[in-house]
Amino acid sequence: MSSPEHKQKIWKMIKDIKVGMLVTLDGEMPRARPMHLVQDEYDGTLWFFTRRSAEKVSETSRDHDVCLSFSDQEEGVYVSLSGKANLTTDRELVEKYWNPFVAAWFPDGKDDPDLALLEIKVTMGEHWKAKESKVFQLYEFAKANVKKDATPNLGENEKFGG
Repeated sequence: MSSPEHKQKIWKMIKDIKVGMLVTLDGEMPRARPMHLVQDEYDGTLWFFTRRSAEKVSETSRDHDVCLSFSDQEEGVYVSLSGKANLTTDRELVEKYWNPFVAAWFPDGKDDPDLALLEIKVTMGEHWKAKESKVFQLYEFAKANVKKDATPNLGENEKFGG
């Protein structure tokens, strides 16, 4: 797990990206699809609205292990979060996270019988943050190619949990 300070660091990296790619197992094959964050803060759990009839729900009921990846190439931010997925229809949580964006996907509103929330309890992850511009990154790649024993220094990389 990670400290409250580290959770804030993760949130700062992903909150403006908003959409992560959720990877589940469809049988033996990994499958990814975009999911939109609905929360305003991060405490180690991520929340997404979904339909109970969606394939990702049956996939996560068979295997709760999932991975979420977020990226912002302009900012040089890349985040991979792994954890356990669970489905909930908790009315308080639906009320808490309901917003106009979600309403567009669920025209029957909060009382839609197919409406649910997918809860991802993050247990481990890794993130990368480029410290410099694209020009500097290209320079680092070129330098590594010229000096055969050098590797590019592109910025921060940290693993946590697990």
